[in-house]
Amino acid sequence: MALKQWPLELMEGVFSSTFYLSLSFFVSVLLFFKLARRSKPKTILNLPPSPPKLPFIGNLHQFGTLPHRALRDLSLKYGDIMMLQLGQMQTPTLVVSSVDLVTEIIKTHDLAFSDRPQNTSCKILLYGCTDVGFSLYGENWRLKKKMCVLELLSAKRVESFRVIREEEAGELVKKLREASSNDASYVNLSEMFMATSNNIVCKCAFGRKFAGDGYSRVKELAREVMIHITAFTVRDYFPWLGWVDVVTGKIQKYKATAAALDALFEELIAERLRQRSEGEHSKMKDLLDILLQHHQDNTLGYEFTKNDIKSLITVSFFPILYNC
Repeated sequence: MALKQWPLELMEGVFSSTFYLSLSFFVSVLLFFKLARRSKPKTILNLPPSPPKLPFIGNLHQFGTLPHRALRDLSLKYGDIMMLQLGQMQTPTLVVSSVDLVTEIIKTHDLAFSDRPQNTSCKILLYGCTDVGFSLYGENWRLKKKMCVLELLSAKRVESFRVIREEEAGELVKKLREASSNDASYVNLSEMFMATSNNIVCKCAFGRKFAGDGYSRVKELAREVMIHITAFTVRDYFPWLGWVDVVTGKIQKYKATAAALDALFEELIAERLRQRSEGEHSKMKDLLDILLQHHQDNTLGYEFTKNDIKSLITVSFFPILYNC
């Protein structure tokens, strides 16, 4: 079968027509997108004043070694409300230095500011930010907040722990009496007060207090959690430099603290479940009892997991233990 041979002039005409048709189509598409962009109304954002920022790092260079003082100095120059850009991601950060403005934000515009940034340390230490402090605003968050307000932090619940407070206050007075009768040269009141506060918090949360190595373990974990949550992590501001946190060992430290924290909670939950099954537990409900009850009965309307229990305990009581 012989192939039909086109004349050279005909082939040139076909190729020329195809080229001009493709060029016309390409130019039409460009004109369409250009007109579409022009037709969109430009959104003018009335943003607060912002200090001049540098490429790549934004306003990070203006923090210095004492960020709270740097923010104070900037607020004196740019006003009680200003916008900062932090890092490569240009994360917008609103800095408010006025009590009246903070009140307006919390009461009037609370929904607009309800979400908090979920940084790397919080995701690792707070079980994917499933607590009420760093979880995103939504139905689950509202249910958890309602449970905390009505059942964990209500006046009725605080009053139910009165016996614990009285017992620990009595123990404190007893120790002071013994120290004075033994003619002790000095008494470290700060240490005794902190130990008493810690005992009250632990008994209200876990139904028990820790002594000796157990006390040191819980105290150290609380300290590590608070330090990690407030620490600077490179990947939160420069994602493509996230490998730096791995090389410096910061991510490994976060994970090690999270593993130790999880082991402690698993131990406390297993002990409580055993006490319940054997009928050894006190009738007084503590924080762990209330959370386990919601976990077992599924009364919140969604799956309330063990990780939810652990994250709520971490964010509710470990800051208190750290400050004690």
